[in-house]
Amino acid sequence: MGSKSKAALLMLLAVLGIAAGSGTAYADGAPTGADIQVAQTLGARELTVIIRRVDTTPSPLRVDVVTHQGTAPGTLHLAVAAGGVPSSRADVVLGATPGVYAGNLQVDKPGPWELSLDDGAGQRATIPFIVPARVVPPWEKATYGGFVAAGAFLLLALIVGVRAKRTAFALIPAAGVVAALAVAVTGALLSASTPAPPAPGSQLDPTFDNVTDPYANARLSTVDYSRPPVNLAVEARQGDLTLRLTDGATGRPVDDLLVHDNALVHLVLVSPSGRLSHLHPVRVGPGDYRVHLADPEAGTYAVAAELARRGGGVQLARSTVDMKGAAAPAPEPPGPGPRTIDGTPVDLTISPGTPATITAHFPAQDLQPWLGMLGHLIVTGPFTGPAGEGAAKAPTWAHVHAMVPPVAGQLDRPDETVAAYGPDVSFTYTFAEPGRYRIWLQAERGYRVLTVPAVVDVPTTGAAR
Repeated sequence: MGSKSKAALLMLLAVLGIAAGSGTAYADGAPTGADIQVAQTLGARELTVIIRRVDTTPSPLRVDVVTHQGTAPGTLHLAVAAGGVPSSRADVVLGATPGVYAGNLQVDKPGPWELSLDDGAGQRATIPFIVPARVVPPWEKATYGGFVAAGAFLLLALIVGVRAKRTAFALIPAAGVVAALAVAVTGALLSASTPAPPAPGSQLDPTFDNVTDPYANARLSTVDYSRPPVNLAVEARQGDLTLRLTDGATGRPVDDLLVHDNALVHLVLVSPSGRLSHLHPVRVGPGDYRVHLADPEAGTYAVAAELARRGGGVQLARSTVDMKGAAAPAPEPPGPGPRTIDGTPVDLTISPGTPATITAHFPAQDLQPWLGMLGHLIVTGPFTGPAGEGAAKAPTWAHVHAMVPPVAGQLDRPDETVAAYGPDVSFTYTFAEPGRYRIWLQAERGYRVLTVPAVVDVPTTGAAR
């Protein structure tokens, strides 16, 4: 083989080595998922179920159950199933002390799964979740395929150049090296501009096929915005509420809710006297959600269900429901100022202005995230008369968040085991019109969700006081 041919092949070898090294640096690792936190009002228990992320399959699946103050001890029966076929079961024994209780199950393949929780006393919930697959994008296949082909052609060119009588024959496999490198480099260059396919579970109804190979059924539109809002029907029976969610166009049960702010459904109830209940109904079937309201008042409750539908965005469905009960009415809440909530001193201040700043000052820097947030603020108004009827007819019904301070490099949101926030929880809110508003500020401390009610009078100038 001539010296010029050898030099050319050595140069190709060096280029191939550099390109291969660059390609390896851009290789995808295991799927980057996140823990799934889902609040569940299971009977009389308010729980947070944390489904820890799974990177490969088959693999153990850890499920943590967080209990709160007042949660009764007992045993939860957990099970996971894929396509209706059970995979594994585990029992989680809940103690009398609030905290985290763990269970270990097993998943054996990527795709849509369901976790079921059963308390053994007739209360059952199912939580859909996705076990991700490691997906190799087409551009990555082209890049590495090109590098492998270039290496094979290079070896062939070396053999032909050494053994052939005419070194010109080595130019044929050398051309293959160049073509393969062109494919590999083109794939690497296009990787940054190649759009990802619609994500099963968040943008598409998940199936085992589109989870394992989302590129096979990729559509031009990444999100289907054609799904209409849901219709909400609420039925009460002896303190138990049944929520029926149906499609606004077809009337069929809606079974495509997403986990939004750590819950499938955020149900906010305002009693006739103004007592707030922030609950999280459990899914018992398609479009069928249940929740128990402990010790209700008699009268009309205002109902607001906040949810996120796949392809439909976040929605707020409002209604009313008549309840029977014997609970004493809640006292009229004060305005800004100090008060004690469940033994915790809280000082509520409202800075006037447009927008207004609403701040609750707690005793120490030991608040825990609840539903992924540092605090929640429910605003209804303006209205007069009974709180339940007024909240049901109020033009404003807002749910405002105080965010947990971000931590650089932290993938998952901190869960309720992290008691390191506060002591101030602040919200910024603009009252749309003058009048009397009722607000409820919520934060978690010591595994107890504290609800701070207050009345805000907004004058015509737009300043709260």
